[in-house]
Amino acid sequence: MRVVADFVTEAPFEVTAPADQTQAFVFNSPHSGNAYPVSFLEASRLDSRRIRLSEDAHVDRLFDHVVQRGAPLVRAHFPRAYLDVNREPYELDPKMFAGRLPSYANIRSIRVAGGLGTIARVVAEAEEIYHGPIAVEEALDRIEAIYKPYHALLRRVLAQTHVRFGAAVLIDCHSMPSNVRGQDPRTRADFVLGDRYGTAACRGLVEHAADLLTDLGYTVAVNKPYAGGFITEHYGRPAKGLHALQIEVNRGLYMDERSFQETAGFLSLKADIARFANALMDYPVSALVPTPSRLAAE
Repeated sequence: MRVVADFVTEAPFEVTAPADQTQAFVFNSPHSGNAYPVSFLEASRLDSRRIRLSEDAHVDRLFDHVVQRGAPLVRAHFPRAYLDVNREPYELDPKMFAGRLPSYANIRSIRVAGGLGTIARVVAEAEEIYHGPIAVEEALDRIEAIYKPYHALLRRVLAQTHVRFGAAVLIDCHSMPSNVRGQDPRTRADFVLGDRYGTAACRGLVEHAADLLTDLGYTVAVNKPYAGGFITEHYGRPAKGLHALQIEVNRGLYMDERSFQETAGFLSLKADIARFANALMDYPVSALVPTPSRLAAE
């Protein structure tokens, strides 16, 4: 965790781009941010460990090799508990705020009901974040100042990639707890791939990704329990040559889930992810460009 004054003096996100982009792939790590503003921590009832329970710690570093291979990497510095860009822009819970939400806010989504809207009410283990209501203006300021510019950057990088290569693939990088309370921890896969049940990416790309990970010795699930969030759904348009695939990495492979520290498995996993990403980016761009016959087959 890094404690920062605000996201005026601290950049809330960045894109690390190669000198020459040679790949039709864009990697995105929207939940790995670990910069916590002082005012946010003061408004929270959680300690410095529990506030991080929704954080995809170290995921951006697991995938940062892709820049050397010619693909951009977009990464958040702000934490998911502060703002979640993998939601609609206004998925907001009116019970959280002092003041009236705008009429266009989506207050009835399943994610809002679960406390995990654009401005989250809880962290991953359903612990309340805030001491009490926060001002509506605070929520809207985060959306205007960070959420919208983040997506503007992501759209721009994808559009530039699409123009250059005729197709673009967004790989949305996340992590997941190694087990779920009350469930056998052995049932959670090493990786979960999400393509919104076949709607966000071409089938061949998803099958190729699953085969690569399996060949590396990992267990892989597709769309269960994570099919992809707003980013995958919003940016995946295979009929236009825009593909989006979410990748969830089991945290037990590389970190201590209580201390957030890397374990001995981090470096070996990072090396395997580099092998995986290199082979994934070798997928032929011609197979990503839509044609009438391909769309009919899928």
